[in-house]
Amino acid sequence: MTIDIAPNELKRALAGGRTQPGFWLTLGNPSIAEIASEAGFAWLLIDMEHGDNTVETVTHQLRAVMRGGAEPMVRVPSIDAAIVKRLMDCGVRSFMFPNVKTAAEAMAAVAATRYPPRGVRGVAGTARGPGYGRIKDYWTRSEAEILVTVQVETLAALEVLEDIASIDGVDCIFVGPSDLSADMGFLGRPGAPEVVAKVSHTLERIKATGRSSGILEFGAERAQDLIRDGYQLIAVAGDANVLARRTSEIAAAFPAS
Repeated sequence: MTIDIAPNELKRALAGGRTQPGFWLTLGNPSIAEIASEAGFAWLLIDMEHGDNTVETVTHQLRAVMRGGAEPMVRVPSIDAAIVKRLMDCGVRSFMFPNVKTAAEAMAAVAATRYPPRGVRGVAGTARGPGYGRIKDYWTRSEAEILVTVQVETLAALEVLEDIASIDGVDCIFVGPSDLSADMGFLGRPGAPEVVAKVSHTLERIKATGRSSGILEFGAERAQDLIRDGYQLIAVAGDANVLARRTSEIAAAFPAS
């Protein structure tokens, strides 16, 4: 028996210039991932950089979201080919690489997701990614469905933004407003006018490169503004954020006496 590779609709939507709202998963819980996958988001971000996630919990969440229509993406802790290899063996095909500061780092990120000679990914024929050996021609066809998003989160990265975007295999440039604001001297103030202006200018630069653009913004009004501006891959909420906000609202409505 053979099985086919499912098309990466998120990759195609971004290439087509469409807006793709997403949901951030940090708590490492498959049930939360399953609920979010059926909510109507285009993608889910499973966070291994700042979230409670391991390769094992990622795999559990990949299985949990299969019934929904959202594309699972994983933010790795760093540009580490060994971690990327294990995740791809588990079935991950959409990646976010944090804190990319140079074209060389972007090139290393892409290489981690490609087989030789175009990259350094190791070959494991019976892993979950290749369908336990049941996906015909996986070796030659899988690359077309890989999505690579790189985060620019520092002023140093913005200085070489066009060089980063020029790397073949980079699909999306994702602005990290929290780290960028800290690097600009506005720690904890991503809404500072100077940061907002930098984010706006960065979007225009990304557009000029022909790459897709991305950003995180959990404030609904600001997120709508960023969508109108043209940001495509936009995370508009997250599991911990929603749980913390709603529990506080409910608790405030029922004060203890």
